[in-house]
Formats: sequence, C-alpha cells, structure tokens
Amino acid sequence: MAFDKNSTALSRRGFLTVAGASLAVASTGHFALSTAKAGTGFSLGVLHINDMHSRVDEISRFNTNCSPSDSDENSCFGGAARLATAIRQHRDAHATDGRPVLTLDAGDQSQGTLYYTTYGGRAEIQMMNAIGFDAMGIGNHEFNRGPENLARMIDEADFPVVSGNIRVAEGSALDGKITQHLVLDRNGEQIGILGVTTPDTVFLSSPGEDVSFQDEIEYLREAVAELQGRGVSKILVLSHVGFGRDQQIAAAVDGISAIIGGHSHTLMSNSEDGAVEYATLVASPSGRAVPIVQAFAFSRYMGDLTLEFGEDGAVIAASGDTVLLDAAFAPAEDIEELIAPLRAPIEEMTRRPVAEIAADIDGSRETCRAGECEMGNTVADAMLAEVSHQGVRIALTNGGGLRASMGAGTATLGDVLTVLPFQNTLYTLEVTGATLQAALEHGVNDVEEGAGRFPQVGGLRFRLDLSVAPDSGRVSDVEVMGAEGWEPLDPDMTYGLVTNNFMAGGGDGYSMLRAGGMNGYDTAIDLAEVLARYLSDNEPFAPVLDGRILQ
Repeated sequence: MAFDKNSTALSRRGFLTVAGASLAVASTGHFALSTAKAGTGFSLGVLHINDMHSRVDEISRFNTNCSPSDSDENSCFGGAARLATAIRQHRDAHATDGRPVLTLDAGDQSQGTLYYTTYGGRAEIQMMNAIGFDAMGIGNHEFNRGPENLARMIDEADFPVVSGNIRVAEGSALDGKITQHLVLDRNGEQIGILGVTTPDTVFLSSPGEDVSFQDEIEYLREAVAELQGRGVSKILVLSHVGFGRDQQIAAAVDGISAIIGGHSHTLMSNSEDGAVEYATLVASPSGRAVPIVQAFAFSRYMGDLTLEFGEDGAVIAASGDTVLLDAAFAPAEDIEELIAPLRAPIEEMTRRPVAEIAADIDGSRETCRAGECEMGNTVADAMLAEVSHQGVRIALTNGGGLRASMGAGTATLGDVLTVLPFQNTLYTLEVTGATLQAALEHGVNDVEEGAGRFPQVGGLRFRLDLSVAPDSGRVSDVEVMGAEGWEPLDPDMTYGLVTNNFMAGGGDGYSMLRAGGMNGYDTAIDLAEVLARYLSDNEPFAPVLDGRILQ
C-alpha cells in the first residue's frame, strides 16, 4: 500500500527553549560537540544510504557487476539483499539499547544498471518497501525519465518521498505527490524531516518545464522556522546537494540537528585511509554543532549514526560510522526471492537487438592500446554525443576499458556489454589545457607494454611520436575542435571534458584529472547504455578512422 501523503500532520506540542549545544574548536580545526548542556535523555539511531544507483544486485570491488567467481570467493559487496540484512541487524542492535531508529535514503536510487533501464525505478522501490524505509529524499537522477516516471515511483512507495525546495506547477504529474516536510513520532518525541534536492537538476536531468527548484538555504530557513513554530525542535535534513553544499547549509541555517547527505558520493569513515571524518561537524550561525554524514554510493556502505539530543533539539553527542557491506552480511533470502523474477527479463534483455552494424568495429587490445582504433573513436564519439547539450567539447577514455570488437550485422545489448562490461559511468568535468596535455602524455607513456591507460579521444587530435622517451614529449600538435574548425590546445584555457568515472577518480594513473579537475559530476549513466543509444541513433553504423591520433 502506498504511503498516505496526508498523514504527516505536524505536532503542535510546545517545547522548552534552552541555549544550543556549545562548540569546542580543537587545534586541528575540527569541531567537537560539547556535553556541557543538559540533554533530554533522548537518543536516536539513523541508518542511511544514498546514491544506490540501481545496484539491486551485489557489486564487485569496482562497484560494478559481481562475477560468479567473485561471488564464489565471497568478494562481493552490497546489493539490496545484503543491505536488508545489515539494516535489520543494526536495527536490532539499536532496539537492544532501547533506542528508536529511522531508516533513510538521501536519493538517487535511480539510474546505473539494467534494473533501472528495465523497470524505471520500480524495482528499487520494491526493494525499499520490503526493507522498510521511513523516508527517501529526491536525487537529480530520479528525474531522468521525467516527472511522470517519478510520480509513478512515488505512487508505488510505502514511505514518504521528501523534498521541500521542489516547486511543481498545478496540474503537473507531480502535483501533490512529493511530501514537503515530515514529522515522525519516536518514543513520544517529534522528529522533523526536511528534504532538499540540488537545483542543478534542471541541467543534470529532465525535470521538465513544470518543475523548478528553490535555493536550498532560502527554503530551509523558512521550513526550519515553521517546524520550530509548531513545536518540533529535532530536525533532520535529508539532502541531495553534495557534501560541500551541505557544509554551507549547516553554516548558514540555524535549527538543523543533523544533515543526512548524498549526491557527491563522499566516502566518510573513521577507519579507511583518505576518507572524510564521520560525522563531520560544522558550526551553525548560533554556534550549534551540526553533524553531516554520507555513505559513499552504489550500496557498498550503509551509515549508522547515533544522535543524543539536548532540550532545544541540538545534538550534544554524535557517534557512528559507515559500515562496509561485505561478506559478513549474508544476503537476505526474502529479498533474493523478490529479485529473482526481476532479474530474469534482464538476462533476456542482453539478447535484445540494439542496432545494425555496417562493418566490423575493431576493439582489439592490440590496436586500442597502441593507437587510434575504431572502437575507441566510436565510444568517445558516443560519450560526446550524450553530453553535447552541456557544451562539452572533448572526450577521453582508456583503451583498456574496451574489451572486445563488434562484428558486422545485428548487435545485441549483450554485445555492447561485452565491449563495456565494467559499468563505468559518464563523468563530466572541467580541465585546463595544461592538465589535458599532461593526461595525454601520461596515457601514452607505456605503449610498449600495452598499458590500458592509452587515451582514446573525441573532439581532439594529436601527434604521437614513440621515438621520444616516455614522459618527455611524446604528444605534440594537440588540437581541439572548435566552432570554426581545429584550434591549437591552449594550456591556460579551461575545457569541458567527458570521461569515465574510473579515470576521473585517478584510475589508470590519471591522477592529474582527479587533482586538476573542476566541477566534476558523475552522471551515473552507464557507458554501455550510452554506446547502445549512439549505435541505435546512427544505424546502420559504420566505424571510422579519421586521423585523430597520428603516428
């Protein structure tokens, strides 16, 4: 049964007003919660996920499909069934301690695997219903198939879908569907939940003309004041705006108890090297400490946060960490039974025709890791076509990510997935010409050994001289396609680049993209989906070699 959107009447119960919890500033610059203020004796557990991106099945260490051999070796992670086990165990642990718990999702369940391609988000909602979520935020990818599809997802949810800064025109598909704010009773205490969705959704996804977005800080100031005026002082923000913006919100809006975040795929952990501290504390305008948490993405982790509240709703103690969903958590059998019939059509789908191919597309290791190759050109051009509306001019992908050739004739989705099996996603960012030059030079520095980092490109061409020593200027005459033709690469100019999430994160040694990339965004769109769409849009497809890498 779907959640009743009219069942969230706010409590009008009064509350005591006391000073907010004070902050002690450590020498490291991190904020520490002070325990000097009186507490209410109320403690709340929050189990949270974000950016699951349709990972209904378990995943590999690369956050992609888990192979049968990986599964046999117990080296898989996440998936809905394993997540269910983890949530149930941690709920029981909180209950043993006499602590109520909320189970929350900060958005972007949508997009990323064939489950979304096949079911449009309904499979993910079915898993969430079975696990028992209390609320879900709205991510930008929830709009990938337009507001009508999101409305159908909400109709099938047994929990409220919350975002208050989304404005919907009267009569549109989403009119009356989205829960603006929510108040839940736990042990007689009123917990307010506010949701915010990134306004960037207007160009990151497809919300349509009837949907607009209010500035998050402006909205939250109004909404927090409204809840406080109605006696609700413990207020959680279910946010899908990214870790950096969450920090700005915490510093700008008074009255927020904690922020449960998503969108930036931030790994927060107190035990993993290179991770952000869980929870990260930010001082509000009145000096209250606001914990911010996030749990990476792709169902690999779950967050488990415990909050101790003061009388004014301020958090006076926050503890917990992300939990790696590895083989320690056996997949729940009841969830596996739900998944099985959903999986069968997906396996059938891999046999579905995608496009007619006019000639063989060479994607062999020998060519794609040594120079220009037909599959490299095809994939790079497909990537550019997918984001052309964003003004991105250059595509860069690694030859090692291309795992097969494709024969002439009818190509199936299975063929496409054989070429691009890793579930890498399209990633956009901005880089200077100097950073791009460094990336190309790095990409060709081990051609002799057939290294997978070899750069396949679109919207760009260059000359490669293998007589030059590695990292000594093998790449020259780099040109970018401009409005009036080829233009020399300007080292000081900033260019829009589309690559894959693996390379953007420094994979294959492309550390310069990770360090020098600006305004990066993981679209969560699978490269295989991008290639399939490009082949279909251009059938009968004929591959080309056009001299973009000259030797």
